Amino acid sequence: MPSTEHSDAPLELTPLTAIAPIDGRYARVTAGLRPIFSEFGLIERRVRVEIAWLRALAEHPDIAEVPPLSAAAQARLEAILSNFGIEQGLRVKAIERTTNHDVKAVEYFLKEQVADQPELAAVAEFIHFACTSEDINNLAHGLMLHDAREQVLLPAMDHLIETLRALAHRHAEQPMLARTHGQPASPTTLGKELANVVQRLRQQRDSLAGVTLLGKMNGAVGNYNAHLVSYPQLDWPAFSQTLVESLGLGFNAYTTQIEPHDCMAELFDALSRFNQIELDLCRDLWSYISIGYFRQKTVAGEVGSSTMPHKVNPIDFENAEGNLGIANALLNHLGAKLAVSRWQRDLSDSTALRNLGVGFAHSLIAIASVQRGLGKLETDAARMAADLDQNWEVLAEAVQTVMRRYGVPEPYEKLKALTRGRRIGAQELASFVEALDIPDEAREALRQLTPARYIGNAAAQARAI
Repeated sequence: MPSTEHSDAPLELTPLTAIAPIDGRYARVTAGLRPIFSEFGLIERRVRVEIAWLRALAEHPDIAEVPPLSAAAQARLEAILSNFGIEQGLRVKAIERTTNHDVKAVEYFLKEQVADQPELAAVAEFIHFACTSEDINNLAHGLMLHDAREQVLLPAMDHLIETLRALAHRHAEQPMLARTHGQPASPTTLGKELANVVQRLRQQRDSLAGVTLLGKMNGAVGNYNAHLVSYPQLDWPAFSQTLVESLGLGFNAYTTQIEPHDCMAELFDALSRFNQIELDLCRDLWSYISIGYFRQKTVAGEVGSSTMPHKVNPIDFENAEGNLGIANALLNHLGAKLAVSRWQRDLSDSTALRNLGVGFAHSLIAIASVQRGLGKLETDAARMAADLDQNWEVLAEAVQTVMRRYGVPEPYEKLKALTRGRRIGAQELASFVEALDIPDEAREALRQLTPARYIGNAAAQARAI
């Protein structure tokens, strides 16, 4: 009989033993986010903010107690930043086990790091001067979101958009039957339908890129209370704004203890909209595969079904759909939660903020899945042509519109009687056209029309995207 005993020793954390798939099954896809959204990434950015604050204090001529730093002192601070790695992060965590406070642990870590440099040791008490933890955290979180957006997310979005744009150009003139309400409708081209997605994704990509991530550095309740008690002559709001903007963030002048996170909600909403458009694409492509408009390239050794050998399932688009749902559930929750805080501050945002990277990660996994799925698609032009040829009734729109132009009575009603709810062929439509009282050139134009040629300016739109 199999043993029912289990070892009490915890499993070593690896991609195989990780609880969350973003660090397990999909670890390769999300690796670029790890240096940013991990706890290490948060600690490293807290260190960056604390050092920037100390340097700014030293540069201000009216803070005599922190004189300008020498080249040697600046080099030491730069070395702390450039050499900050896992060992240093673990030291901060070791200090936190005593302080039970993560930001205070960073302050104590920095004091350790400068203890043997006399110039910096003399001003060590100005590390974290007049700051509340949220002064450091909000800027660190802003930097995390900024770095993830610029370094990882936007490049992935741009790659997906460019892939779709190239497909739109390639298939600009490939006619296909449109379906409104799931029923045959006026034809379009495959390229034009892809161009629609490109345009939608671009708009949300630009919205996301345009969100100004804000930060604050104004003390315990946003009023520079401690700052002004210590140095009442300083223009602390201007000083703070310069510091925040030097980090590449926008300045929020009006806050409580926390920066209110409205910009995060705006960012997450833009990403959620991008994801929703991507999800719409996945479902459409899934449906086009199911009706044969696309075949999927087979991969040697890959299995579609454990019992049905013939199957090539659209798993990449299904995978993306699942990850997009998870991403948006998290992004929508964070956007709603983070913008709400009781009075001047409550701690309910703290644990939520530790999940900033999870929505990004599932979004990134989805983009990678869609890219993979797009790379497997092969257009079945013959299947599209056959579908068009079986639905000549879609030309009823064209015929009745020409009838309207030339004053033929009841054009809509006559075409409705001929076509509604049933299919007609080329001959039936030709017989109808021949009986019309319209100019010969108009009749000849309708004779030449086929479902495959009735595509308006779809090809031009696709080429122009």
